[in-house]
Amino acid sequence: CLPRNEQIEFISISVQDPKLHKEDIWNTYVDYEICLQTNSMCFRKTRSCVRRRYSEFVWLRHCLEQNALVLNVPKLPSWNPFFNLKNEDQVTKRMKGLQEFLENALQVPLLLSDSKLHLFLQSGLSITKIMKCSLGKTKYTVAEAIQRSSSDCIKSLEDKATYDSDCERYDMKTKFRSVFLLTLVFGLMQFLLFWQFFIIGARVEY
Repeated sequence: CLPRNEQIEFISISVQDPKLHKEDIWNTYVDYEICLQTNSMCFRKTRSCVRRRYSEFVWLRHCLEQNALVLNVPKLPSWNPFFNLKNEDQVTKRMKGLQEFLENALQVPLLLSDSKLHLFLQSGLSITKIMKCSLGKTKYTVAEAIQRSSSDCIKSLEDKATYDSDCERYDMKTKFRSVFLLTLVFGLMQFLLFWQFFIIGARVEY
């Protein structure tokens, strides 16, 4: 066995286990399990598994395309208007195409620097939350989202964020009340002082 610093770096990724989901009477979709195993220092975790659907891969490729600028981003399996979710051959073909897309993307150093790719592969966050997290608009960092990738852990982070927001709102209310009370007291003192001068002036005239 080679020492850790002399081991050959590898990134192994597989797209597998397609599952059919029914959102309601009219809408169904297939998602796939993405399993990643690596010893690369580019990744926060050496092993991870998340589930993603085709539309999320489309979103990811669009993001990578914007980040890569002049590079040719790997292609996704083409969208098929006649795609049948219950057709095993079509689902398997798409699954293999998605795996090839990820394998090719992970060979491009510039794409590996994109935090959205890492969140996509190792966090399990929704697309909306990935965007917010990558832009620094969440209370948890990219590293925290990946390290605490289970839904319960993320919910805990979000609950903390909600608590922090509530505290901030409470502090603002407290400050507002303090300023209001000080203004009221100051106004009352001015009124009493004016009234005192008025009484004194009235007595002098009398």
